Amino acid sequence: MRVKRGVVGKRKRTRFHKITKGFYGGRRNLVRVAQEAADRSLAFAYRDRRQRKRDFRRLWVARISAAVRMRGLTYSKFIHALKKASIELDRKVLADLAVTDPKGFSGLVEAVSKA
Repeated sequence: MRVKRGVVGKRKRTRFHKITKGFYGGRRNLVRVAQEAADRSLAFAYRDRRQRKRDFRRLWVARISAAVRMRGLTYSKFIHALKKASIELDRKVLADLAVTDPKGFSGLVEAVSKA
């Protein structure tokens, strides 16, 4: 007796078509191309979830650095002074403070630079 596996193959193809919904041209329709596109997209998604964290940290550091330099200090000295003053604000909060509340950030910089 022979094994008919049409259902299994159909399920496998459907899975890739669900992933590649919205892709351009053959990357959505053609089974082999869609499978390759889906594999690549999932790999990039996995990689970029980690990369996003790095990118945001770089952005926060750049914003803090720019704000601190306007007040006559360098980024590394500012962070060191924060640690010495035992102020535990992360870079995300510091960057947000620098952008949304410049006066408050100036007060923080002055308090840290005195210490």
